[in-house]
Amino acid sequence: MSAAQAAPAGGGRAGGRRPRGPRALAHRFARLPLRSRLALLTALAVAIAVAVCAAACWFVVRGQLTASLDGTLRDNRVSGPLVLSALREGQCPDDPGSRGDGMPPPPFNDVVQVVFDDGSHCVLQGRASLEVSDADVAVAGHRAVESLHNAEGSDGRTYRVLTRQVADSDSAVTVARPLAEVTDPLGSLALVLVLVSAAGAVGAAGVGVALARAGLRPVDRLTEAAEHIARTEDLNVRIPVAGDDEIARLSRSFNSMTAALASSRELQQQLIADAGHELRTPLTSLRTNIELLARSEETGRPLPEADRRQLLASVTAQLTELGALIGDLQELSRPETAFGLGRHEVVGLHEVAGRAVSRARLRARGMQIEAALDPWYVRAEPAALERAVVNLLDNALKFGAQGGAERGVQVALRGGELSIRDHGPGIPAADLPHVFERFWRSPHARGLPGSGLGLSIVARTVREAGGDIALRAAPGGGTEAVLRLPGAPAPPPGT
Repeated sequence: MSAAQAAPAGGGRAGGRRPRGPRALAHRFARLPLRSRLALLTALAVAIAVAVCAAACWFVVRGQLTASLDGTLRDNRVSGPLVLSALREGQCPDDPGSRGDGMPPPPFNDVVQVVFDDGSHCVLQGRASLEVSDADVAVAGHRAVESLHNAEGSDGRTYRVLTRQVADSDSAVTVARPLAEVTDPLGSLALVLVLVSAAGAVGAAGVGVALARAGLRPVDRLTEAAEHIARTEDLNVRIPVAGDDEIARLSRSFNSMTAALASSRELQQQLIADAGHELRTPLTSLRTNIELLARSEETGRPLPEADRRQLLASVTAQLTELGALIGDLQELSRPETAFGLGRHEVVGLHEVAGRAVSRARLRARGMQIEAALDPWYVRAEPAALERAVVNLLDNALKFGAQGGAERGVQVALRGGELSIRDHGPGIPAADLPHVFERFWRSPHARGLPGSGLGLSIVARTVREAGGDIALRAAPGGGTEAVLRLPGAPAPPPGT
């Protein structure tokens, strides 16, 4: 195989390398279940805390033991005359082994040594000689008061050394004790602390697992509920909520979400059922009329011209009604949006109402529409708002014609309140709470054209614009629709 052929394979292996080092550990940690991650983090946190406490304890004990040993050395005061007398009598040999093996060892294995300003030394007491440091020579030469340090002995031990001046002499006396008095207890303490830290980490891991199980039990219930909903599409599942912590808030939010989804699905099913019911009547009538026309053509027996024109007019009216119903359904199928989103803009309600009045006059069929519109600017979607006002005007024209077309419809806009009044038979008080429901139609109006969606679209549009809409009985008969929108009599600066 050539190098050119081998290159892609090598490049592929290089490109597929897994991350190493800390990134690999982080990647593996992220892939662990949440319960395991919580247990590991708990164990790690406790282990670090125990290790820090153990290290602090070890350093504190070491300082205390060292300070105690230093205090013992300072309490062991060897007098200057005794040192000078021992030097005159030759009781300070350079080699401590020359004392003979018959001498008993000193208590606590301490050493007393004389140091001269030229660096030489001799041993007054003990079985080992100590290294002489520059600090010891400085004390012997009266350049320093004392010296405290560690030194190696000729017996291989490490000693804690305190060197002091000898008055009226060019020498100093060194008192020393083995440092094992400090290091041996520290070694035992370190072993105990390591064992305690390990036991604490293991115990913390067990406690972390138990805490993770207990803390994540509500999350498990939430997961089971979500999986149950995904599996069965049952939105009636609710999670028991206790307390006011984050898990309780999450459970309440989940319950609210499922309740909203259940309500939305119920409304969707109701809309589909109502739409199917409303579509069935015009479709049945349309099918009957078309079948009559088709049968006439198939049999060769033409219908009378008057009946034919009536059937075609009925078909045209039913198609128009179907088109309007489908348009209303499309409008209602749009998701509701909150007030103040980007598609809203500042618009003059008086201008929108004026255009709606002009459109309504084209199909008023002789009814008068009187309009008195004061300026009022609102934030809304212009097209939707105009359609809502047109729907209110069409509703007023449809029912106002039953009470006498000569009295017409009055439209007024004052102080942000748009009122549209007709002089029709009015709406019974028992029906007023239902007028804005989808497909709802009063029993007295079932013979009139319409789908029962117009006022529902009006209510939705007004609600999106932050206003409110109401229908009420007008003084002297008829119905008055009152639409209120927040705004101002003048447009905001910069619009």
